[in-house]
Amino acid sequence: MSTPFPFTAVVGQDDLRLALLLNAVSPAVGGVLVRGEKGTAKSTAVRALSALLPEVGVVSGCRFSCDPGSPDPACPDGPHEPGAFESRPARMVELPVGASEDRLVGALDIERALAEGVKAFEPGLLADAHRGILYVDEVNLLHDHLVDLLLDAAAMGASYVEREGVSVRHAARFLLVGTMNPEEGELRPQLLDRFGLTVEVAASREPDQRVEVVRRRLAYDDDPDGFAARWAGEEAAVRQRIVAARELLPSVRLGDGALRQIAATCAAFEVDGMRADIVMARTATALAAWAGRTDVLAEDVRQAALLALPHRRRRNPFDAPGLDEDRLDETLEEFSGDGEDDSEPDPDGGGPGGGGGQPAPDAGPHGGDTAARPETGEGGEPQASGAAEQSPVRAAEPFRAKVLSVPGIGEGAAGRRSRARTEHGRTTGARRPQGKLSKLHLAATVRAAAPHQRTRGRSGPGLVVRRDDLRQASREGREGNLVLFVVDASGSMAARQRMGAVKGAVLSLLLDAYQRRDKVGLVTFRGKDAQVALPPTSSVDAAAARLESLPTGGRTPLAAGLLKAHEVLRVERLRDPARRALVVVVTDGRATGGPEPVALAGRAARLFAAEGVASVVVDCESGPVRLGLAAQLAGELGGTAVTLDELRADSIAGLVRNVQGTSRRAA
Repeated sequence: MSTPFPFTAVVGQDDLRLALLLNAVSPAVGGVLVRGEKGTAKSTAVRALSALLPEVGVVSGCRFSCDPGSPDPACPDGPHEPGAFESRPARMVELPVGASEDRLVGALDIERALAEGVKAFEPGLLADAHRGILYVDEVNLLHDHLVDLLLDAAAMGASYVEREGVSVRHAARFLLVGTMNPEEGELRPQLLDRFGLTVEVAASREPDQRVEVVRRRLAYDDDPDGFAARWAGEEAAVRQRIVAARELLPSVRLGDGALRQIAATCAAFEVDGMRADIVMARTATALAAWAGRTDVLAEDVRQAALLALPHRRRRNPFDAPGLDEDRLDETLEEFSGDGEDDSEPDPDGGGPGGGGGQPAPDAGPHGGDTAARPETGEGGEPQASGAAEQSPVRAAEPFRAKVLSVPGIGEGAAGRRSRARTEHGRTTGARRPQGKLSKLHLAATVRAAAPHQRTRGRSGPGLVVRRDDLRQASREGREGNLVLFVVDASGSMAARQRMGAVKGAVLSLLLDAYQRRDKVGLVTFRGKDAQVALPPTSSVDAAAARLESLPTGGRTPLAAGLLKAHEVLRVERLRDPARRALVVVVTDGRATGGPEPVALAGRAARLFAAEGVASVVVDCESGPVRLGLAAQLAGELGGTAVTLDELRADSIAGLVRNVQGTSRRAA
């Protein structure tokens, strides 16, 4: 086993190290979510923490790490005889993003079941992590079925396995630590709330600190054991301080004044539920114990709020994280008991991780809405002349959008949009395996082998099984798709009220894509050509930011927009061939500029129809006279058209709409 990088040798990242140490002092805090850009020592710090944790006593031979002082009476390896115990280092178990459900929770030991005819349970990672650390790198990319299992275990402190005739329950209390890069997609709100604390990390911009990071890393890579030995003294000191803080923790007093500050802070920031109050109380208590005190002070409450609230106050995935420190200080001052509440907030206040809310949108070189008055363009609507453009328009309030899904059954990445054959989901039948067996259908395998037991000379309790008897479970779940938005930003769309509604609709679809674990891309067209505003990505936040700053004006090169989208899909098929695409064209259907713009747009649309690409056209045409051009475009694409009003899930036609592709593939 390689020597881990010493925890005390990590340069900077004070908030990250403090959050991890507080959880080492009090595991009841509930774990840490570390958010930040790549290359910021997130994983290094987490892996180094396990070396600082005190050893744990376990019942000898127990696969579920029962505490010898109070063994679990329902332990599958029990009942345990008193006195048989041993000490071992606390484990840090890593959960791979692509792990199977069986690997996480455990499963029936198939080999013993078939060979010996007995029910035997093989523990999973949750059992290994009991009384230790469960670490998930890139936790935001974890499949939904694994997230659900983690939520259940974290909520109940136990893992329940009910499958294939096996019913097992075992304790699963662990310190959950996750790291993620927000650029690769956000985390489900349910799992986000399960992390006690959150920390935002970024690389230092100070040259001296960056030099020290490089110096230490190179020294570690050259001689890991020698480097660790040089930091052994600091590691031992921190380890002893953790032990001392744990011993002091039961004596720490959380007074009524501190409790009122905690409750007032959570109420002021409008966090959901009561978990935030409980986590803040535990964190403030751990902070006092770490400082060697037996009383919780206002500074402990403030620090606890900065660690426990930023990820709980967010209202939707497009809000910026962080906490307004001025507002936090005002709340703490108001409920401090001294009655002083006349101080004005510091206009330059805030600090690292502070300044909640989103920054004001870029007003452009002229500021605000001071763009030049556009000329009247297509359809009598405002249009910028020549290469001029209007400043970006803010999106209207998003709404709950209808479910747009790709027809047929795919085999793409796990998600929540379209039907798919998956490794996880409801079992729909059994089939002979093609290649390596990945998911055994036990009942079908037994049925296939049973008629041949006499001819195979079976004499014992086990079942004589041949390879031809094995059956693969056929399962159906949901997949995530590539939702490629093709947005008309031309002059015909530039009327402010209209473009705001269009952005609001696209924002609503982006929010739906976030919830359904899709990849998204954004192509815009205006003026003379089209551009890829955002290549396909899992970061819906990035797409929302690009949409917010989208300028409008110029002609309507519809054909260029469709051809650019076709090229994006071609490249993406090479990168991710299993992920099916859904093209959402947001336009009024007009096409101008160049020779025969309408005919060119029709030919470009028929490329999608010929390849069976699922598509939908969001018709943005408004006014008493409608030309129906968007519906014609949808027909040439082989898809369907919906108006902005019909896109709402609560509209009159509020049925789930399947996007019809030209292939009309059967389910």
